Amino acid sequence: MRRILLIAMVAVLAMLSCSRNDKPNTAAVEAAKAYYDMLIEQRFDDFVSGVYMPDSIPASYREQLATNLKMFMREQQDAHNGLIDVSIVRQVRDSLSPRADAFLLLSYGDSLKEEVVVPMVEHNDKWYMK
Repeated sequence: MRRILLIAMVAVLAMLSCSRNDKPNTAAVEAAKAYYDMLIEQRFDDFVSGVYMPDSIPASYREQLATNLKMFMREQQDAHNGLIDVSIVRQVRDSLSPRADAFLLLSYGDSLKEEVVVPMVEHNDKWYMK
């Protein structure tokens, strides 16, 4: 009888330890959403700063990236009445490396919705778009 009681207690403890209410880490997908919110707000330089570039790049290249984003947003305005909202779908984290895929739902002014995957990388405790 003691043996059955001991086994039951161990099983209960094992189930309780596995069912902790830890909040899942969603930092990568939240960072991706924040970057896309910057894009909607036309904060192109801030969006470019969210791209992981391990080496420094010339200011002229950074400006070119921002200019390309402006053109992209103009095209989205013409084609779909603009990008108006970004919402989080889910995050898939790589358990062996500081990488994750952030799934976002982009909503356009003409009611079109598009799910995109944003590869993310963590560097110095901050998430960047890859």
